Amino acid sequence: MSDCVFCRIVAGEIPARIILKTDTVLAFHDLNPQAPGHALVIPRRHIATLNDASESDRAILGDLMLAGAEVARILGFAESGYRTVTNCNPDGGQTVYHIHLHVLGGRRLSWPPG
Repeated sequence: MSDCVFCRIVAGEIPARIILKTDTVLAFHDLNPQAPGHALVIPRRHIATLNDASESDRAILGDLMLAGAEVARILGFAESGYRTVTNCNPDGGQTVYHIHLHVLGGRRLSWPPG
């Protein structure tokens, strides 16, 4: 997807502050952090929204979650706590149409979020 900013990050065309790389996912610092620690974890393969994921994507969705936990450990807030969020479509707050997991921590997070 040549017009997808996250696909361009995966391809190395757009720089990012990388936290974690695996064969299936990439994690990097969010450019507009909403918490002291705010990372995005994306699949290397383009999937536009959670609604577009299929049964064949089950493993990659698991990889996203496990990478999110690893990112929280790397950033130092796994033990104190963190939040993972996946937004889907406009009313869910999705602005980049490449599925991604937000990992937020480093402060007490309130509920409800918004």
